[in-house]
Amino acid sequence: MLNTKSNSDPDYLILGSGLAGLSFAALMAKAGKKVKLIEAHEFAGGYGHTFVEGEKYRFNAQLHYVWNCGEGQTVNMLLRKLGIADIVTFEQYDANGYDHMRIPGYALDIPYDHEKLCERLGTLFPDHADSLRKFIIEVRQTADELKKLPEPLNISFVLLHALSNQRVIKYHKSTLQDVFDAFKLPLEAQTLLALQWPDFLLPPNQLSFFAWVTLFTGYCSGAYYPTQHFEHVIDSLVKVIKENAGEIIYNQKVTNFILDNNRVIGVKTMGMKDRSVFQEYHGQDIICNFDPKRSAAMIGMNKFSSSVRARLDYDYSPSNFVAYCVVKDIDLRDFGFGRWNVFHSEQADLNKAFHAMYDRADYTAPSFGVTTPGFLTNDPSDCPDGEQIIQFITVANYHYFHDLKLRDAGAYRKKKKEIFDAMIDILEQRYIPNFRKHLVFKMLGSPTTNESFCASPEGNSYGSNITPENFDARRLDHRTSLKNFYFCNASSGAPSFTGTIGTGCKLYEKLSGDPVLGKSQS
Repeated sequence: MLNTKSNSDPDYLILGSGLAGLSFAALMAKAGKKVKLIEAHEFAGGYGHTFVEGEKYRFNAQLHYVWNCGEGQTVNMLLRKLGIADIVTFEQYDANGYDHMRIPGYALDIPYDHEKLCERLGTLFPDHADSLRKFIIEVRQTADELKKLPEPLNISFVLLHALSNQRVIKYHKSTLQDVFDAFKLPLEAQTLLALQWPDFLLPPNQLSFFAWVTLFTGYCSGAYYPTQHFEHVIDSLVKVIKENAGEIIYNQKVTNFILDNNRVIGVKTMGMKDRSVFQEYHGQDIICNFDPKRSAAMIGMNKFSSSVRARLDYDYSPSNFVAYCVVKDIDLRDFGFGRWNVFHSEQADLNKAFHAMYDRADYTAPSFGVTTPGFLTNDPSDCPDGEQIIQFITVANYHYFHDLKLRDAGAYRKKKKEIFDAMIDILEQRYIPNFRKHLVFKMLGSPTTNESFCASPEGNSYGSNITPENFDARRLDHRTSLKNFYFCNASSGAPSFTGTIGTGCKLYEKLSGDPVLGKSQS
């Protein structure tokens, strides 16, 4: 069946219910606008959604810890605007060490306090204490400059205010490795500072220095986890939308766009449960929360301006391998786990470690992150009493896994087990002896899992790759050059929980003139 356009079309038709789309929709619905969201999945939230396994375990698809949730910060300002800041609350990670960095022979707990961090680095590397301190000061000053930049950013503004943007100009093409080298930091210190690389899925020699600075200083201002887990955050945004007459339609995949000359007026969809059922949906404005490059290809690249086409020419971020695990008859706190993440690398050189895993699928000396969400909040709803969730994450190459799965499903499953075993071997050797004895549940996710369940092209975790080329003044934003059609996605703003929420808020400000994060952006 095919529906046609009617007078009841919403003010905003939002394609996808990831965090950027949900935030935008909740704000517009709260402001009295008529909103309708179309979602291909059966759940809202994109990478922020929660799934249930074994009928008793609840896992978040990707997110583990977040930042900018404190009073007056991005997430808090959104929640206050929606009137749910007292309902959706967050718990802070351990201020004395929210990230525990571990490599053979070295251990560093990253605190919120920069002075304490400098002291710890100086104790570990006394011959380089001065250069390490200067590096940390440079990081803080760079973060201060980045915070003051307007959005959307343009080169002219930066050059016009060159004196107050010296580091923005100096480092805009720099990788984290470039700056490490400029300060002549010892390799082991570099690794300890950058060991949270699974947050970016890039090694220092590819990662944008600006991206690392933003996240690192953001976490140093407070690392958070939702009091009632991530599912409650998503459900609360959905509730605001529905309570304000908004509508979310699930299991509808966008198959085509409907254009009227140079204006996008709607979409055609296919039902994901019954693929013989097709629908049309229209809206006054169309907000695209799924991948901009994919939507532009569906519309036709020739419809977009040359400048937008240039910005759409990005590469995707790498994907990941995730192990969702549950243990029983053991307390992980007795083995060094708690209100923090643990990041471990068997190699001191993260660039080599990344190259081995991503380019050669060699996980014999893995680098990975570990999180224990049950220790971050007193809410026990993620698993039964007496059991504890522990999750592992590392990088994985989409093309390798995609081709392997098509060629040999058995070999694909064997490779997943090999990666899991490599991480658990390290865990048992260095942290938890006999871990496998206590393992009562495990589920392994690969890049093709991301592609299948989160509709992410090439299984990407962050949209466009977080390299200097994709993280500068020329990056994509909400503007599409088509009338009434806007991008609202990690690739058209910033990745991460906070980044995508901020993207949704900023687009709301642009279209409404109503400030959420600060002064009006209209």
